[in-house]
Amino acid sequence: MKKILVTGATGFVGYHVAKKLVEKKWGEVHCLARPSSERKFLNQLGVKILEGDMLNAASLNEAFKGCEIVFHVAADYRLWSRHPGDIIDANVRGTENVLNAAKNCGAKKVVYTSSVSAVGRPEPPDHPRAPYPQDPVARKEWEKKWSGDEKLDPTTSQQIGPYKQSKYLAELVARKFAKDGYPVVIVNPSTPVGSHDAKPTPTGKMILDFLNRKMPAYLETGLNLIHVEDVAEGHLLAAEKGAPGERYILGNKNLMLKEILDLLSDIAKLPAPKFKVPYALAFAAGLVSTSLSYITGKQPEIPLDGVRMASEVMFYDPLKAVNLLGLPQRSVVDALEQSVRFFKDNGYIH
Repeated sequence: MKKILVTGATGFVGYHVAKKLVEKKWGEVHCLARPSSERKFLNQLGVKILEGDMLNAASLNEAFKGCEIVFHVAADYRLWSRHPGDIIDANVRGTENVLNAAKNCGAKKVVYTSSVSAVGRPEPPDHPRAPYPQDPVARKEWEKKWSGDEKLDPTTSQQIGPYKQSKYLAELVARKFAKDGYPVVIVNPSTPVGSHDAKPTPTGKMILDFLNRKMPAYLETGLNLIHVEDVAEGHLLAAEKGAPGERYILGNKNLMLKEILDLLSDIAKLPAPKFKVPYALAFAAGLVSTSLSYITGKQPEIPLDGVRMASEVMFYDPLKAVNLLGLPQRSVVDALEQSVRFFKDNGYIH
């Protein structure tokens, strides 16, 4: 039975990749975890957990021994840190350590989990900050014109904050391995939603804030949502069909934030916020909230980098993965329902 290794399986996407591998009986699934990582849900999958830290190259040697396929999903996904260099170090040097370990142990393929943060969007001078065509035909044309795809790298202005910067730099590391002949396939998830977002991710926190009535207003921005189970399926499809050195956006539906909140309102039977906050006001709130975090050491309620990211509509085109990999496109409403149910069932709602 072939040995498969997953990094980051104690996190949201990594958990679902490990779960999908077990369900589809791909082989003996091993998951790399730091000694301090929470393993409650991972323990329920029946995988073998190996201790190691991607920032400690020596700790990876034993864990990677005999691996045929490696899914490198682990990442430091935060929109704020008192020490931003920690995020860059984890995502860039950690990726280099993992890819070196995979190569040294003779793994035949690596699927590297990048992000749409490493994908560019069209940005000519006349780019509107947050347009929202009401007409369906006009909207379709807008999406076609302004959505990011695999041919584009992010501009400097799109690399907002250490997380986005680190994911682009880490992807460049993965591309170099592929260029040098090592079989690395890159996947770029957009905004996954669904169950088991235990930490939660910044997207999960947004949903949780809505459920806990901590979102009195919204910004005019947009995201590409995808069911987290489709993201997991996309990883397996990339291992089967993906071409080394190629990257594939794992995304589904482009939605404005107001539309997402309206869907959550229908699901949770709670009123959606009606007030659209001016960007300048949101920026000021983010500045205050983030400044206080440097004093308290706690994650800001309104991360300034999150506000800065929301100044544009972050739409993406997943057609390459749909057409070439067969990426499924499950209902994002179902994904949001699962997210709400998970938070309710596990005591996140106050």
